[in-house]
Amino acid sequence: MTTTRKLSGRTRKGVLLVHILSAAAWLGIDLALGILVVVALSTEDTGIAGVAIQAIDLFAIWPMFGASVVCMISGVVLGLGSKYGLVRYWWVATKLFMNVGMSLLIAFSLRPGVREAAEIGKRMLAGDPTAVIPPDVMYPVVVAPTLLLFAYILSVFKPWGRIRRSAQPVKRERRDLVGAV
Repeated sequence: MTTTRKLSGRTRKGVLLVHILSAAAWLGIDLALGILVVVALSTEDTGIAGVAIQAIDLFAIWPMFGASVVCMISGVVLGLGSKYGLVRYWWVATKLFMNVGMSLLIAFSLRPGVREAAEIGKRMLAGDPTAVIPPDVMYPVVVAPTLLLFAYILSVFKPWGRIRRSAQPVKRERRDLVGAV
């Protein structure tokens, strides 16, 4: 039987604070990214659109990736140092899976797309009439905040229970109906 090393109260609160703040930073960066994309897609002014789409490349990827990694590491520390564990409860395992998946998407899918969009922004500012921002840049700014809000909901409501039952059988009283009258 393995025992989980519990974090002290003060340490747990400190790690929890880092976890909450990194998740909030991640959501804030995603929302700022969304605002810039909406501005870039909705304005008629190519100068504003070009600057907005280029700004995404300047601030979004590495701060967002950094926040996701800090959130993941602090979540793992909390999981390992608390009664919830990493894969003991469905809601914790789901959050871990989402965090890993979203971090990988930031690094390997969003980053190249943002670079391409920034190049389009440069072309727009240079007056290239063929430079058009692709509408699919809206997908990440809708999906990512939605998933992050879902992770917040999981943290608050802690649904679904344990992944597997304890190895020790639960003793239950058997009630026979025969002879109960």
